Amino acid sequence: MDERIKKSAEILVNHSARVKKGELVQIMGSTLTEPLALEIYKQVLQKGGQPILRLAPEKAGKIFYDYAKKHQLDYYPKHEEELSKKTAAFIYLGGDENTRHLSNVNPDKMSHRMKIMNPIRDIRLTKKWVIFEYPTNALAQEADMSLDEFEDFVYGAVIQDWSKQKNFQEKVIKRIGKSKVMHVKSPDTDITMNVDGRKWMLSYGRFNMPSGEVFTSPIESSVEGYIKYDFPGIYSGKEVTGIELEFENGKVKKATATKNESLLKKLIAMDKGSDKLGELGIGTNFGIQKFVKNILFDEKIGGTCHLALGDSFKDAKGTNKSALHWDMIKDLRKGGFIKADNKIIQKNGKFIF
Repeated sequence: MDERIKKSAEILVNHSARVKKGELVQIMGSTLTEPLALEIYKQVLQKGGQPILRLAPEKAGKIFYDYAKKHQLDYYPKHEEELSKKTAAFIYLGGDENTRHLSNVNPDKMSHRMKIMNPIRDIRLTKKWVIFEYPTNALAQEADMSLDEFEDFVYGAVIQDWSKQKNFQEKVIKRIGKSKVMHVKSPDTDITMNVDGRKWMLSYGRFNMPSGEVFTSPIESSVEGYIKYDFPGIYSGKEVTGIELEFENGKVKKATATKNESLLKKLIAMDKGSDKLGELGIGTNFGIQKFVKNILFDEKIGGTCHLALGDSFKDAKGTNKSALHWDMIKDLRKGGFIKADNKIIQKNGKFIF
């Protein structure tokens, strides 16, 4: 076994999930992640936890949406709710065989199913959880890398001293202080939002792996201005490119895209909360510099920020509720700034301390 798999499992079990004796731990993911899943399974047992291994073929999702009838799309799995309540930690292992396997699925079906499953998602978010993307050929192709190169990229971003990342993020939060208004500006973006009373959160490997961001949920009605995202927004394998949004009184007033604009508008209209911002995040992981079409990595790129439509974070004191939480990236490395109450905290992608 690749020693990097063992080290990654150690980080996921000990640092991220913080597994304790007797705790129920669900290990969920694609069958392609088997080497890492089995190593995590072993290490959870060694810690005295109770692991549940749940790997499924990626193609199962496509089969479900192709053949599920209305009563099956409407079905609420009460047993999953009960199991989720009893589970202490969830370790999710992504690992695509084909990143476009859901591209031709009716988005209305997917959004409907997400709404049905949302109560279970909410329960799981109150527990310990972490997401990891296992390197596969499909993900390497998306990143324009060979598998060997992508493995180096993934494990290089994961296997590090996460206490140092935490210390850096604490410096960023101290710089922001108790500022009320955040302002993101570049040649094609000028957007403000109020964060007064909201809590800034650190992300140093407890929920995402790799990690590296500070984030909060803005006051829902406060967002004003416009933004053009620099990279494609990717939703269930579909790319939405050239996204431009205008906000007024916190809601999306206008939305355009150069590709898949209809999907963008459907997602914004998914429910009552999907047309508002649920998150402002600022990337702090300068070990990640390349956009690889995978949000787990892309939202952490040092020198970028991301503004997500939809569900906000209760821990950040956000109140917006939605089945959608869609992160999209704004690159500030080639020109732009982030201000906190008119104090520049980042310029041209570099933090100012």
